[in-house]
Amino acid sequence: MNPMTLTEAAAAVARGETTSVELTSAAIERAKKLGPALNCIAALDAEEALAAAEKADRDRNAGKAAGKLHGVPLAHKDLFYRKGKVVACGSKIRKDFVASTTATALKRLEAAGAITVGALHMAEFAFSPTGYNEHYGHVRNPWNTSHVPGGSSSGSGAAVAAGIVSGSLGTDTGGSLRHPAAMCGLTGLKPTLTRVSRAGVMPLSHSLDCVGPLARTARDCARLMEVVAGADPGDPTASGRPVPRYEAALDGNAKGLRVAVPRAYYYDAVAPEIKKCLDESLAALRGIGASLVQVEVPDMGLINTLAHVLMAVEAATIHRKWLATRRDDYADQVRSRIEPGLFYPATRYCEALGMRAALTREYLDKALKNADVLHLPAIPIPVPTIEETTKGSPADVARVIGTVGHCTRGINYLGLPAITVPCGFDSRGLPVAFQLVGRPFAEARLLRASDAYQRVTDWHKRTPAL
Repeated sequence: MNPMTLTEAAAAVARGETTSVELTSAAIERAKKLGPALNCIAALDAEEALAAAEKADRDRNAGKAAGKLHGVPLAHKDLFYRKGKVVACGSKIRKDFVASTTATALKRLEAAGAITVGALHMAEFAFSPTGYNEHYGHVRNPWNTSHVPGGSSSGSGAAVAAGIVSGSLGTDTGGSLRHPAAMCGLTGLKPTLTRVSRAGVMPLSHSLDCVGPLARTARDCARLMEVVAGADPGDPTASGRPVPRYEAALDGNAKGLRVAVPRAYYYDAVAPEIKKCLDESLAALRGIGASLVQVEVPDMGLINTLAHVLMAVEAATIHRKWLATRRDDYADQVRSRIEPGLFYPATRYCEALGMRAALTREYLDKALKNADVLHLPAIPIPVPTIEETTKGSPADVARVIGTVGHCTRGINYLGLPAITVPCGFDSRGLPVAFQLVGRPFAEARLLRASDAYQRVTDWHKRTPAL
C-alpha cells in the first residue's frame, strides 16, 4: 500500500480517520527502520514530535485545528535553523552549531499545524548536485541504494520517496531541490527567486538561493507553497506580492496550454532512453489539450558562466574565514568549488549581476514569448551510481557531475520558477523527470500544468520497494 500524500494525510487527520500521533509515530518508526540504510536522517526529534502531535490531537478534538497542515509530520533539509537545535548543514565545521533562531519557513509550517520530526541529511554546505558528503556518508537513492539520490537536498528526496515523511522543504541554488525530486520520483518546486523567505536558512549564494517544497504531488507542493510563501520582515528580499491560492487553482484543465520545447542546448546531453520518456510526457500533455511550440534559447554557456561567478564569489565570501582557519575541514570536492571565488575580480562579479536583467528578458522573449511554460529535461542522463560520481578519473567524475546540472543551473541565474515532475523510469528502474519553467511568479501556472499531467499519469504514485 502506498504511503499517503501530504494532502491525503492532512485530510485524514481532519476527518478523524487517523490521528497526528499515529502518523507521527509511523514516521518516527519508519525513520528508525529506513533512515540508516538510506543515510537520510541528520537528527530525529522523536519526543518533541510526539508531544507536538499529542497537542495537535487535543486541539483538533477541541475544534481548534491550526491550519492546512494540522497534525502532519514533516522533516526538512539540515540547513533550516531551529532554535536550540544543532544545524550542521552537512558539514564538519558546523557539527556543533546551535541555532539561536528558527527559519521563517519552518515557523510558518508549524503555525499551519505541521509537526517537525527532525532534520534531513544533505550535501556539505549544499555543494553537490548528487548528494556527495565525505563527512557523514552519501545519502542513498531509495529506488536503488547504489545510486545517488540527487543533491544537495538529498535527504529530503530520499525521506519523501521512502515514505518517512510526506513532504519536505529544500533549497535550490543550481538545481539542489529539483535534482533529488527528479532522481527520487517526486515533485519539486523551485520558486521565483524572492517568492519564499530565506530568513534563518544557511546561505550558499544570496543571489541564487531559493527555498521550496519537495513532495509526492503537485497538489502537495501547492499546499506547502501557500503556507511558506510571502513577505517577511526577517528577509527584506522576500517579495510582498500577494500569495495566490495555489491549491484552489488546480482544476485539471490543460486545454489551451502552450508548451514551449527548445531546439538547442537542453537536448545536447539527453540520453536516448531519457528522451523517450520526455517525448511521452509531451504526448500526454498534448492528449489533455496542450499545444507544443518549438523555440530557441539564448546562449546558455554565457548564462551558466555568469551563474558560476555569482555562486563562487558569494560562497567564497561566506566561507572566507573558515577557508583561512579550517581549510582541511572541507571535503576536497567542496573546497575546490568554493576557492575559485576568492580570485575573481570585483568587476567580473558586478558584470554577472549587471547582465542578469537583460539576459532574463532575452530568455523570456525567446523561450516563452509565444508559450505559457517551457518543457525541459530535468536530468538529461540516467541517475548515476555513487561510484560514477566519486571514483575514477577526476575528469570523468567532473563530467558526470556537470551533466547532472546541465538543464537546471541556468534557471537560478534567471531567477525563474521551475517544477520537476516524474515521467517514467530508465532501463535500470530509476526515475526520469521533466521540468517546466515559467515566467517570474508563475508558480500557479506551473503547478496547474503539473497537476493536470499527474491526473492522467501515475508515475508520481509509484514507490520504491523498501
